[in-house]
Amino acid sequence: MTQDSLIHAPRAAVQSARIVVVRDGPYVVDGSIAVVDHLGVPVTAPAPVRLCRCGQSQTKPFCDESHVERGFTDKKDPRRVPDKLDTYEGQQAYVYDNRGTCAHSGFCTDRLNSVFHVGQEPFVSPSGARLDDLVNAVRRCPSGALGIGIGRARDAGLSDTNRAPQIEVSRDGPYRVTGHVELVDEFGANIPQNAGASPEHFSLCRCGSSLNKPFCSGMHWSVAFHDPVGDPMHEPTLFEWAGGYPALLDMTRIFYSRHVPGDSLIGPLFADMAPDHPERVAAWLSEVFGGPRFYSERYGGYQRMVSQHLGKQITPEQRARWATLMLQSAGDAGLPSDPEFRAAFVAYIEWGSRIAQENSGGNAKPPPNMPVPRWWWVCNATPGSRPSATAADETVEVEASLTLPNADEAVRFHDHIRPLFRPMDRNSMLFAFDLWKETDVAMHRQQILLRLRAGTMPCDGAWPDARVALFERWAADQP
Repeated sequence: MTQDSLIHAPRAAVQSARIVVVRDGPYVVDGSIAVVDHLGVPVTAPAPVRLCRCGQSQTKPFCDESHVERGFTDKKDPRRVPDKLDTYEGQQAYVYDNRGTCAHSGFCTDRLNSVFHVGQEPFVSPSGARLDDLVNAVRRCPSGALGIGIGRARDAGLSDTNRAPQIEVSRDGPYRVTGHVELVDEFGANIPQNAGASPEHFSLCRCGSSLNKPFCSGMHWSVAFHDPVGDPMHEPTLFEWAGGYPALLDMTRIFYSRHVPGDSLIGPLFADMAPDHPERVAAWLSEVFGGPRFYSERYGGYQRMVSQHLGKQITPEQRARWATLMLQSAGDAGLPSDPEFRAAFVAYIEWGSRIAQENSGGNAKPPPNMPVPRWWWVCNATPGSRPSATAADETVEVEASLTLPNADEAVRFHDHIRPLFRPMDRNSMLFAFDLWKETDVAMHRQQILLRLRAGTMPCDGAWPDARVALFERWAADQP
């Protein structure tokens, strides 16, 4: 059976969404499986979608046949961690773990270190957290190494969730597959998993170095696998800085599963909410924070959101409680804690919840045809807009990243001058001109040079002599 016949077979012959693992080659993806990036944004390509797994493609995440030139092999390495399922008994439940399946994403140890212990034995202490937190940790394990059960057997109902088939191309890491996707070889035979591994979610290697191919073994950390670096001058949206839709969905799920049900003040407001309500709120926040139009395209836009609040008669106390618990959920989910992000996040939660309360009044008549609001950083408080009191020496980092021209090489603005100015430098001068625009800097080069020589620019410390000299070289060449 050929690769094309597998992909183009009639849907009636395909029992479920599936990924075909081509021997010593790419993953060929069934067209019914959504492929998204680490922010949850769809990644599109002509069918059949062929995903790189040798790690060498120049068109990541898609295959460009580099595996042929490299001589990529998908054999398992005998040095891999043994396939062994460990059982940990707790007061509330049993937790199951197979180190041979783990992709070392760190979701469990980073988010629930009272239960999962790095470099310690026992690795799992099931009694170290509430049952719902244990269940959430197991379900969030991208490799499927973890399981949970009330009795001495893995309970699929607790360990797995019902999700649409999806492949997330994680940043600098594996493909994270969810939604009961079938994994088969070129002949349609199922590829076996380790003992206790989840059939609903698993991680596939894309660095080419896993010891447990086709599954990820965490070797992307060891081989320093990286995706192409984007524009370092790009100012991230709040959506990007937060971690995209997956991070916001993690937050809303925590909010509606951990904090809402037992809260006497706001619990009644959500007693009849739809099962996918956390997904809806995460889609709304994604769009508001500068991401794709997830809410508008999936659920109906601003009017749909307004309709959910009409007649609810939300009290000031309920609004305040909602905002407080949402902020707590942001911390629980590990959303960024830097002052710039939290200032913008808190501002929207306060503003948005007050609009919702206003729209919920008995005589409220919300204006029709309003767009979904788009939120941004507060008062130019953006990442890198200020020197941090706790961060490493930023000057050293900038110096290390600079590309200095040779003595006989022309100094170019985009390559050599613009990188000298940090986002905070640019923001502090935007009232007068833009330090990232060549025409602006050329026009004001003499004034800038005087300030640089005097050591009064930038405001948090003088440039090293080499950087001043570089700017002086460029300024001297301007007409």
